[in-house]
Amino acid sequence: MTTVHPAPSPSDQHDLELPAWWRQAVVYQVYPRSFADADGDGIGDIRGVTSRVPYLKELGIDAVWLSPFYPSALADGGYDVADYRDVDPRLGTLEDFDEMLRALHGAGIKVVVDIVPNHTSDQHEWFQEALAAGRGSAARARYIFRDGSGPDGSEPPADWESVFGGSAWERVADGQWYFHNFAVEQPDLDWSNPEVRADFVKTLRFWSDRGVDGFRIDVAHMLAKDFVDPLPSQAELDAMPRDGNHPMIDRDDVHEVYAEWREVFDSYDPPRTAVAEAWVEPSRIPLYARAESLGQAFNFDLLEADFDAAQFRRIVGDNLALAGKSGSSTTWVLSNHDVVRHATRYGLPDVERDDKGRPTRKHGNEWLLSGGVEPELDVARGLRRARAATLFVLGLPGSAYVYQGEELGLHEVAAIPDAERQDPTFFRSPGEDIGRDGCRVPLPWSAQGPSLGFGAGGAHLPQPAWFAEYAVSAEDGDPASTLSLYRDALALRRASQTGESLEWIDTGRDDVLGFRRPNGWTVFTNFGTEPFELPAGSDVSLSSGPVDGSRLPGETTAWIAGA
Repeated sequence: MTTVHPAPSPSDQHDLELPAWWRQAVVYQVYPRSFADADGDGIGDIRGVTSRVPYLKELGIDAVWLSPFYPSALADGGYDVADYRDVDPRLGTLEDFDEMLRALHGAGIKVVVDIVPNHTSDQHEWFQEALAAGRGSAARARYIFRDGSGPDGSEPPADWESVFGGSAWERVADGQWYFHNFAVEQPDLDWSNPEVRADFVKTLRFWSDRGVDGFRIDVAHMLAKDFVDPLPSQAELDAMPRDGNHPMIDRDDVHEVYAEWREVFDSYDPPRTAVAEAWVEPSRIPLYARAESLGQAFNFDLLEADFDAAQFRRIVGDNLALAGKSGSSTTWVLSNHDVVRHATRYGLPDVERDDKGRPTRKHGNEWLLSGGVEPELDVARGLRRARAATLFVLGLPGSAYVYQGEELGLHEVAAIPDAERQDPTFFRSPGEDIGRDGCRVPLPWSAQGPSLGFGAGGAHLPQPAWFAEYAVSAEDGDPASTLSLYRDALALRRASQTGESLEWIDTGRDDVLGFRRPNGWTVFTNFGTEPFELPAGSDVSLSSGPVDGSRLPGETTAWIAGA
């Protein structure tokens, strides 16, 4: 047997009153515009979240992470922020936020809010001021403006492409160009500007003073930039190593920002937490997760993995080792607001991979482009595997992030009419990328009604008829439902929580993984299709599907009670 020991931790870190409540917490991601709509305008809102606090408490989560709820033109689903210290009027008021915070805290649930520091909305007062102020102004110095190329400056400063497709440069009325790594409505800030840094410290204190417990930092690896003229080409950028000196990705000097933020977080009692969305080389993840920086970083490897024992074991080992280097705990994520839901990914053919094992394309992209027709989705198998993967992940040391609706076993929605799509990726990458709308369709709370209980009106993205089968009302009280599985798993996880290590068990099969936690809690996952004989005397306390005596069926996970 092989023992994996990340950072040492007390066995009682599941106690949410400890400063380190986050180390092994289960965090539920709420995408507010698609969670619950209290005023019936078709858009989810803050009071909608408050109305569902009893549901969240019964689910058994430790914290809620709220995706952006700030004033926004919704050019990118709320990640184009017009005011970092207010609530979008369509979603409510600051008073509504305070009421929601009190309700969640009253239910024993922590609150993490999304901070989007790389860029603002083009509707932000700073950017509007920059447009009016003109070349060389202090207002423009908060952003990244450049003169164009060519004899008359009519060409972009460089041939760079934005993440959402198309040019990463946009020309303004006086002829200058501004940089936007994402949508054209999301101008990048210049983080070398002291005014930018000071304003975000003010924002962190604003929400911390209101009582939020932590922050999720959007694209944390992109803030610091060093654009030295002449600007390199896109091909040259792509070829540059990401070793801390890249002009715009994962620069070492970004940690000067986070060191300042850490001082802010630690000035509160208890300290505020933070988790980085950092798509960086694995060896550099500990820089973001260390105590001197943000304190924790997302592990996205399972978002790109097939339902495969070898891939899962490698990912677990690698990320527990990285957590040990940073002194943090790792994070486990199977679905979020940016990727195809894992119930659907696992029902599609495995993705092609390069010689380093990395996917050569986004999983499910061809299926989405076909409107969910080709290749054929095995709905039942996808859900069976999703349930098994979820139980595997919830048994691991570290924190687990659950995306709204996955506790219902929801699949991705592929058949959304073009006229009703919202994701800028769809509009800027026609025929290449359908975008992320399919995982952001409003939740089904009941099997009837114009928006399946989402609100009194319609839903801002169309819900398919089959959503009714997965509604909360349809699954509530059914012991075999995915919702019941999540409730049972989260309750048992809390009761079983122990030190942050595991010991691999030799199962004698490459397609079956087994591990034991320090208190004897044991997890077996059969990634294959042939049954696996559990060890003699195994007392199965929970399983992702029916277990026939001591025989663990294929694509099923079982938890064995510990001491």
